[in-house]
Amino acid sequence: MNKIILVSSGMLLFMIATVNCAKEGNSNNPGGAAMGAITVTSTAFGEGEMIPKKYTCDDKDVSPQLAWTNIPAGAKSIALICDDPDAPVGTWVHWVVFNIPASVTGLPEGVKALPGGALQGINDFRKLDYGGPCPPGGTHRYFFKVYALDTMLMLKERASKAELLKAMEGHILGQGQLMGRYRRG
Repeated sequence: MNKIILVSSGMLLFMIATVNCAKEGNSNNPGGAAMGAITVTSTAFGEGEMIPKKYTCDDKDVSPQLAWTNIPAGAKSIALICDDPDAPVGTWVHWVVFNIPASVTGLPEGVKALPGGALQGINDFRKLDYGGPCPPGGTHRYFFKVYALDTMLMLKERASKAELLKAMEGHILGQGQLMGRYRRG
């Protein structure tokens, strides 16, 4: 029986992944039930809270500690994207990381050495690293999005967010996010 599922654009990839999984079933999900969302947390700030200055361009500009739970069975890797949809030029990409082994449950504050073959993509600061919040004005939202994938991606370091999203198509088993806010001055 076909069902129509209406979702917001922010949940579109997750819903497509869970609908496909439920439709096809697999050995890791034999009943075909939709998988739950990944929970993303940080010791630096909670969902919707202000991001401390330490993690921004106004101070040390180090990445916050991040942790994730509820990774679906069958995941082979984790991808992470941090972006700001409130930037005046359109969504601004702050961090791109992929091929984090699925056994890894988070990243420490100020991470420099990524675990087990993980690679960084290029952000909109043209850096292979975390680039913290640095809004030109007003309060902006920063989304730390975590994706569980059923494969290791055949991408090279310096891949863009767009290249990562394209490579992830059809491989997302689950996703979650943590949103923090920041306002300068």
